[in-house]
Amino acid sequence: MKTDIEPSALDWTKGDGLLPVIVQDAGNLRVLMLGYMNRAALDATLASRRVTFFSRSKQRLWTKGESSGHVLELVSVEADCDNDTLLVLAHPQGPTCHLQRPSCFPSAPSAFLSDLDALVAQRDRERPVDSYTTRLFDAGVRRIAQKVGEEGVETALAAVAQDETALLGESADLLYHLTVLLRARGLSLADAVDVLRQRHAST
Repeated sequence: MKTDIEPSALDWTKGDGLLPVIVQDAGNLRVLMLGYMNRAALDATLASRRVTFFSRSKQRLWTKGESSGHVLELVSVEADCDNDTLLVLAHPQGPTCHLQRPSCFPSAPSAFLSDLDALVAQRDRERPVDSYTTRLFDAGVRRIAQKVGEEGVETALAAVAQDETALLGESADLLYHLTVLLRARGLSLADAVDVLRQRHAST
C-alpha cells in the first residue's frame, strides 16, 4: 500500500489549498465518505495514522472520530493522475456516517466476500449460540476441512450433471466453507487473494 506520498508534489493551488479526499474501507472497498484536506491535514494524517480533514464549516483541522471515537485508521493514501485529488484507504473503527451507517452513501457497494469474511471472523470471536458457523468452529479444523471436501465434490458433480442454479448454489456453499476453514487456520480470504495477486503480477 502506498504511504510515501510527497505533499509538495500535489496541486494545492487548484482548490485554494484544499484537495478533495475519497475514503474507502480497506477491508471491502466500500466508499465511506468525501472530505477535504489542506497540507496541514495531510501532514497530520501521515503522522498520526488517523485520517484528518480540514473542516470547511469549523475552519480547523478535524480528525474523523475525535468526538465519537469512530476513527479512520490510515492504510494508504495516493494522488490521482492530476495530483489534485486523494484516495485514502482506511480501517473504520465504527460507523463512518453520523447517522450510524457504515458509509455516508447509503447504497455504497462493497465486496461481499470481504463482508462475509469479516462476519465469519466475528462469529469466530463471539461464538454465538445457535449459529451454524459457531458449530463448525467448535467441531475443529478436521471437520471443517471435511465439509470443504464434500462441497468441492458436490460443486464438481453439479458442474457436469446439474443445471446452473444447482452449480451456483454448490459454489456458494464451497466459498462459505472455505472461508470458515481459512479463518479456523488463522487466515482469511484476503490472504488467498494476495497469493493470486502475486501470481498475476509475475505472469
